[in-house]
Amino acid sequence: MAKIKSFFRNLSFRASFILYVCVALFAAYLASGFTMGYCKSEIFMTEARNYEVVEEPMTFMTEDGPNTFLGNVRVYPEEDKQRIDFLNSISFWCVPLYVGAAVVIAAMLFYRKKMKKPLSELDEASARIAANDLDFALDYESRDEMGRLCDSFEKMRAALEENNRLVWRRMEQRKRLNAAFAHDLRTPLTVLKGTLEMQQTGGLEADKAGDAMMKQIDRLERYVDSMSSMQKMEDMQPQFHSANLQELIQSIRQMSMLVCKKAGKYLDFQNRIQSETAVLDESIVCQVTENLVANAARHAKKRVTVCLTEKDDMVFATIRDDGGGFSAEDMEHATEPYYTADPDRSHHFGLGLYIAKILCRHHGGDIAIESDGAGATVTASFRAKSGE
Repeated sequence: MAKIKSFFRNLSFRASFILYVCVALFAAYLASGFTMGYCKSEIFMTEARNYEVVEEPMTFMTEDGPNTFLGNVRVYPEEDKQRIDFLNSISFWCVPLYVGAAVVIAAMLFYRKKMKKPLSELDEASARIAANDLDFALDYESRDEMGRLCDSFEKMRAALEENNRLVWRRMEQRKRLNAAFAHDLRTPLTVLKGTLEMQQTGGLEADKAGDAMMKQIDRLERYVDSMSSMQKMEDMQPQFHSANLQELIQSIRQMSMLVCKKAGKYLDFQNRIQSETAVLDESIVCQVTENLVANAARHAKKRVTVCLTEKDDMVFATIRDDGGGFSAEDMEHATEPYYTADPDRSHHFGLGLYIAKILCRHHGGDIAIESDGAGATVTASFRAKSGE
């Protein structure tokens, strides 16, 4: 029974309407046949039970001209004549009346069974969306045209909800960013103000005051540049093309060697990627990997490990150092903008992991951080379709 109900529920509009009309017309055919049979039976019984035979002149045409004779004619009471006329009228008009009623009933049943519920749900969903309420799901079981329309509407609602969440996250992120920006600007501004006051009161020589002020101004300029660079990263979109993976891996190897050599750290480079080509943005992969290797080299004691792997349509770059690792607070806030556990913020503003996360997400991947007490591990993932 459930399969039968599901079959009829999933019928297309055209098939459903034809089915309703055919069933209704068949019912009208049966009703018309019954009504006409009943009327004929009643007429026959009325004519047979009470009438009077009289002779009346009758005329008919022959070859010799009109010929008149007396014939027997049945004469019924007036009441029976009216009854017979009424039954004949019913017999004549019952067919169009039944057919018209059948079509109307079929249309009403079609609307009630196939359109009323989805239209009501769509109307309610539209009203909730207009009221900025997206916390609901439009679930209509049928797979007919209205079911597909409801599915499309639900996809639109889900997309709007996701966009709203994204906008909300960006607003919250922007608030935190502005708060961090204001907090980090306070220190150089305070130093500038103190230096200027000391110079005005004669407590600091002009040359020394100028040098101190230039350092803070330079720091402010680099901070503003970092803000501009971060905004560009947020707006950047990957340029996908078929890339030679082995050449890309060699570039990453050379870059990692240079960074670790400059920092005085040993590099352990592991390549486990077998594919020759893939569709990705080489510049984003290189930039993220370079950023993570530079962070690892800065915090490592002696060793930095870079491991490149692939799985399905994803490429992974895992960078590990043997430094102090992430604290519990670092694990929670490491990928936020302008967060750093280093008290000296004159050279590093805490944007490395945040920019890497933004670029990875633009590339269909993400950033994952781990810490086991013996060092920190950061894994960057990138979506990369096979180029073969």
